[in-house]
Amino acid sequence: MVNGSLAKTAEVLDLSFSYGEKKVLNKISMPIFENKITALIGPSGCGKTTLLRCFNRMHDLYKATYYDGKIMLYPEGIDVLSREIDPMEVRMRIGMVFQKPNPFPKSIAENVAYGLRVRGIKKNSFIQDKIEKSLRQSGLWDEVKDRLNSSAQTLSGGQQQRLCIARALATEPEILLLDEPTSALDPISTAHIEELVGELKKSVTIVMVTHNLHQAARVSDYTGFMFLGDLIEFGATTSLFTTPGDRRTENYITGRFG
Repeated sequence: MVNGSLAKTAEVLDLSFSYGEKKVLNKISMPIFENKITALIGPSGCGKTTLLRCFNRMHDLYKATYYDGKIMLYPEGIDVLSREIDPMEVRMRIGMVFQKPNPFPKSIAENVAYGLRVRGIKKNSFIQDKIEKSLRQSGLWDEVKDRLNSSAQTLSGGQQQRLCIARALATEPEILLLDEPTSALDPISTAHIEELVGELKKSVTIVMVTHNLHQAARVSDYTGFMFLGDLIEFGATTSLFTTPGDRRTENYITGRFG
């Protein structure tokens, strides 16, 4: 069951998406609730990552991609898929962290400051404050505060992923997109990221793709199950995992297919 009384940060409305003639998403509609974690689950190739990348117009970087429908960003009621909206501004407001940590070949500090500099911010004191705040939010500050000018490549895999989260947080996005954020990490780093995500939802709305059903059950408030480009079921995570309303959802979460 979906709680209609919660505030929405965004809403997907009849969204379809195609690569050339290949249709990947079919009329997806779902709310994204403020300061909640929404997980997208489903078998490989079902459209989870494609849907996630629609939120910040990542598909615009490739030719022959087509959107139909809307993704509304509230409270302004802006359709982020509108051609009148600058994709770069969308990506500042809707940050993304990818499956594999991808720190830039820069210092730790300059990785975090990157989005601010792209925005044209030059005031050094402001940038330094943002660097510290974002690293604290990502739980990395105490580990790197004495080597901010060191290369980001010297960090461990888990630290690099938290650095990428800090980089995304620096521009104060309304939504943070996480695409399989722990799939390349060891169990200890995975636990750190999951704990971090639980803290971050206090200040930012999170949408996360995961193949790990236990992870979705542990950390998310709402879950959408996708299959063959369709959103089969969406609801509170506890309800969807314990009393799914669709047989396909039940078959997936019980391991009958996937």
